[in-house]
Amino acid sequence: MADLFDKAKNFVADKVGAIKKPEADLDVDVSKLDLHGVTLMANVSITNPYSHDIPICEVKYTLYSAGKEIVSGTMPDPGDINENDVTLLKIPVKVPYDMLVSIAKDLGRDWDIDYEVKLWLIVDLPVIGNITIPLSKKGEIKLPTVSGMFGGGDDSKDKKEDDE
Repeated sequence: MADLFDKAKNFVADKVGAIKKPEADLDVDVSKLDLHGVTLMANVSITNPYSHDIPICEVKYTLYSAGKEIVSGTMPDPGDINENDVTLLKIPVKVPYDMLVSIAKDLGRDWDIDYEVKLWLIVDLPVIGNITIPLSKKGEIKLPTVSGMFGGGDDSKDKKEDDE
């Protein structure tokens, strides 16, 4: 009996493992710089291989810089992933200036933020249930200079990122 149960378990595991799953890609940009801090925009492109929308239950994120956790949070129920399509999900990550002060050594050297952002998309697949799609990206974001903020130059061209 145990042998039959093991065969059934392996059969189900093989079939579930062969099912196409949503895939995602991550990009990060500076969205806003104001008196309260910097808002980074995590742009997540999610590919849905199914012929029906998939609800996203929750998005969890953590931003690291200079080896420290800078900010983390969740975005509950951001919507659905469109059927047979690529859906762009924008996740604002607000970094207060007091957190930037804690990584001032890194900022002072080259006026950029070396970062690693980790995201977990929790989606609800029919029959299978909730699955988590982990994403991670490392790179650096050049911050605009004071002259760049007031129209004296375009520092956004200096941004470079490295895919993990």
